[in-house]
Order: sequence, then structure tokens, then C-alpha cells
Amino acid sequence: MTSIITATLSVAVIGLLIGLMLVNVGKKFAVEVDEKEAAIRDCLPGNNCGGCGYAGCDALAAAISNGEASVDACPVGGAPVAAKIGNIMGVETSPAGRKVAYVKCSGTCDKTFKTANYIGLRDCAAAASNGLGNKSCSFGCLGFGTCVAACQFNAIHIVDGVAKVDREACKACGKCVAACPKHLIELIPDSAQYAVRCASTEKGPAVKKACQAGCIGCSICQRQCENDAVHVTNFISHIDYEKCTGCGKCAEKCPVKVIEKRA
Repeated sequence: MTSIITATLSVAVIGLLIGLMLVNVGKKFAVEVDEKEAAIRDCLPGNNCGGCGYAGCDALAAAISNGEASVDACPVGGAPVAAKIGNIMGVETSPAGRKVAYVKCSGTCDKTFKTANYIGLRDCAAAASNGLGNKSCSFGCLGFGTCVAACQFNAIHIVDGVAKVDREACKACGKCVAACPKHLIELIPDSAQYAVRCASTEKGPAVKKACQAGCIGCSICQRQCENDAVHVTNFISHIDYEKCTGCGKCAEKCPVKVIEKRA
């Protein structure tokens, strides 16, 4: 009986000593928690999409807390999250307009024609790296859905052979922009009333042979704009959204109707 009590007491004492040792070690090697960083992390959506340029929300929270990233660096959270983080950091935030992804291609199946029966890997990046595809326009959307796979928000789909963005679902994370090997997708203000659905830099005659709805670089849109918001560079029309007033004259006079009315 005595030996049992002695063994029990020995185990208890050893357990107590180990416990005290662990407490001391924990205090010595404890990692201090940055309360500001933790508060910022609580504001972030937790998608870890990488659209901010950092490896997830934890990394972004640390960067904002250290002053390495702006309070509006999260494209998913948008202005509401930026305002909350701004309050934590003690800085004012401007109500930056929401952005969405936009696909600069109007080459749907009825506007272009097939030049080959592509049977390779159904991936835009793979097809583009080999110079392959099945459409007459070498600048247009391949339609294999690499951007669809890259989107974590189910905001982009292939419709009639061309990628199309769901503006309501899009979080402007930029994943589709980075994934498109043709560089057809860009982030534009969601408030933009007009946009050019083409990225071809071919001259007019070559564009007409490849697509019935491509920009032919005629510069009529540029001449129609009274606000210096539309310019044709390298045979393709571009809209300066900071200058555009949404009058619609460029779209009205475009002979190929490649300038799309969005709002």
C-alpha cells in the first residue's frame, strides 16, 4: 500500500514539475500577438484568393499592419472592408469605385469561323503555348475555360465560345486576368457605361477576314468623342474611363458595333 502511495505522489510531483517547466518555456518563447494585425485579419473575407498580391489574408493583414500595403488592398472586400481597416489604421479612405473583370472579345461562334478541329488539351494556356486554337482570330478568346477554372467565385463562364463575366459575382480578384494567355481580360470600373469588346491589333482588312465584330481601327470613335476619352492606338480603340462621360457617341457611330453599352 505504501509503495502505491509513494508511486502516486512521485507521478504527481513529476507532473507538477513538468507543468511548471512548460509554463516557463511557453512564457519565454511566446510570440507576441499584434492586436492591430489581428483586428485587420478579422475584417478580411478569408478567401485567400491572392488577388491582393499576397499569400492569403494573413499575409495581407500583416502587410497592412506594417504599412507595406494600403488599407484598400483587398479586392474582394472592396470599399466596406477598406473603410473598416482604415478605422483600425487611423487613415481616411476614399470611396474608390468597384471594379469588375471584362473580356475584350466579341468573337462568338457566329462572328468567327473555325480554322481547325482542335483535339488537344482543353486549356487555353496549353493551346496558346503551342500556337494552337480553332478560331479564325488569333487574338480572340480560345474558349477553353482556363479563366473559368481560375475563378474562385463562379463569376466567369464560357458562353457561345467566349468567356463572359457575371458582374454581380465578380470580386475583381484578378485571377482570370492573370490566367488568360491572350491577355483579353482587364479590370474596369463597374460604373463604366461603355467598353471595347476587342483586343486585336491587326489592321482593318485582316480583322474583317477573321471576325465580323472586331475593331478595324477606323478612328471614327475617336473623332466622335468630345471629351478626349477615346483613342485608337495600334489599330485598336481604348476608352479612358476617367474622361468618359457615357454620352455613347462612340458606340453609336462604330461601324462594327464593337463598343458595347454596359449600363
